[in-house]
Amino acid sequence: MLQLLYLLVQALKPYWVPICFCLAWGLIILFFWTVWSSIRASLAIAKRMHQIPCTQCQFFTNDYRLKCTVNPSIANSEAAINCREYQSGGI
Repeated sequence: MLQLLYLLVQALKPYWVPICFCLAWGLIILFFWTVWSSIRASLAIAKRMHQIPCTQCQFFTNDYRLKCTVNPSIANSEAAINCREYQSGGI
């Protein structure tokens, strides 16, 4: 059994360097692709979260017990993006 393994290793010896080279670069490319995909996904989520208008609404209380006096169940969530009761808090 060991002789068969030895023969296999000896037969593949000239190809080890190119195989390892391709595998190493493949892993590096996979790593950067994963990082890039994570960054893109995080930016998309952040962009969506910045569309929530609750903090500028006059009904927003900034109190953790009751965040919104009109729609407390959707306050500071994605459901509040198109809130019909939104009124700007600016005077």
